Amino acid sequence: MMMKKSGGDDGGGDGGLLYTCLGVLCCVLVLSVIAVVSIRFSVSGSPFPSSVSSVNSATVTIVELQKKVIAATVANPNPSRAIASDLSFYRNSSFSPIPRKSTVVRKDDKIEEGLARARAAIRKAAVVGNLSMNPGGIYRNAGAFYQSYKEMERKLKVYVYEDGDFILVHNGPCKDIYASEGRFISEMEYGNNKFRTRDPHSAHVYFMPFSVAWMVKFLYVPLSYNLAPLKQYVSDYVRLISTKYPFWNRTHGADHFMLSCHDWAPVASKGNDFLYNTSIRVLCNANSSEGFNPQKDVSLPEIYLYNGVVSPKLQSPPSANISRPYLGFFAGGLHGHIRETLFDHWKEKDSHLRVYQQLPKDMDYPSEMLRSKFCLCPSGYEVASPRVIEAIYAECVPVMLSDHYVFPFSDVLNWEAFSLQVNISDIPRLKDILLAVPDDKYMKLKEGMRAVRKHFELNRPVRGFDMFHMILHSIWLRRLNLRL
Repeated sequence: MMMKKSGGDDGGGDGGLLYTCLGVLCCVLVLSVIAVVSIRFSVSGSPFPSSVSSVNSATVTIVELQKKVIAATVANPNPSRAIASDLSFYRNSSFSPIPRKSTVVRKDDKIEEGLARARAAIRKAAVVGNLSMNPGGIYRNAGAFYQSYKEMERKLKVYVYEDGDFILVHNGPCKDIYASEGRFISEMEYGNNKFRTRDPHSAHVYFMPFSVAWMVKFLYVPLSYNLAPLKQYVSDYVRLISTKYPFWNRTHGADHFMLSCHDWAPVASKGNDFLYNTSIRVLCNANSSEGFNPQKDVSLPEIYLYNGVVSPKLQSPPSANISRPYLGFFAGGLHGHIRETLFDHWKEKDSHLRVYQQLPKDMDYPSEMLRSKFCLCPSGYEVASPRVIEAIYAECVPVMLSDHYVFPFSDVLNWEAFSLQVNISDIPRLKDILLAVPDDKYMKLKEGMRAVRKHFELNRPVRGFDMFHMILHSIWLRRLNLRL
């Protein structure tokens, strides 16, 4: 009783004070936790904050540091030094920001720093002229190209997604008209190249290895003209990788790429808006009037590998003094308005400018290319044609007859050094145009073809500067232009 009474009399006042103190302490703790969480989010959140809350001056300062780090990574030849100077501000201040999970720069920060250094090295090399580096004048800027290629070989890492059914993904046709597609997929999946990484956090770009050619073979109903199954498969594939992994959502797919040589690949890529508008699409059907954007997309050379190999007559460069008695040559089906115009004016009408819709039985295509000075390369229903690369192999100057075709590797290659471009409206004057080419220019064009040939060769195993490496280099250039 006495204890209860004493507790009631003495504990009432002290208990109220105690509860009041506890309440104040709880409020302080809650506010502290909120402040810490706010500061932590400002440090470890996205490097591209969509908005900045004015919680306190420290939070705003951290955001400013993030912006400086990004700016230094993009613009400074030595971004790590610029970052260190900004961090020194905090060493001398009374406020110490909460570090990220790692006290060292994150992998993606290191990647961006490396890309910044590569950009600086390429810019420096671009102003150094060296004619010996540019045989036949085939490069737009030889110094920039060789430095960029060297940086790519040292740095570029590609992560290949391992998801998807083998029939439609991780596999592709390695012979005939779509060989460019299958050979690249095969090399990235199974080749012994140094570019593939198994660590997605170390990758510069991410490859989605589905084959549109195989989609058409296994999903498309012949003569239905219904391409919805292709778009649906692409949509499902992007949904899979974007929900299973974090990498697509960081950039809306801007550092991801697909590759296909099928005419319907641009339509299939519409299965996802970001893939179509943001991702790198490596396409043979590089038609700028149908959504191909050369600033982000890559034009893929179309190569016809008969039974998986180049025609034996074209496997080695022809002799320089080979006889070429004919001015020009073309044989092919009536596909599209450009060929219709060509046939209207030249089909079997001139013995020196030989144009056939059906190749005579006593002729074969490679031999006729080797016997001609100029090889006509008109677009068909779509812009690309395997005759372009075959003409280069035969050292028969390609005569490009096309509208809206973005030539392969034209970001680094000077196509005027090894081909002729003729307007469609000038097809009636085609013979006069070819006859007007001076001998010295023709010899320079032949020199250019001989120099550029290596960039359009498919090798097993791959070799430096061949087509596999040139495709990767084009992708590398697009990644250099993307600043995260």
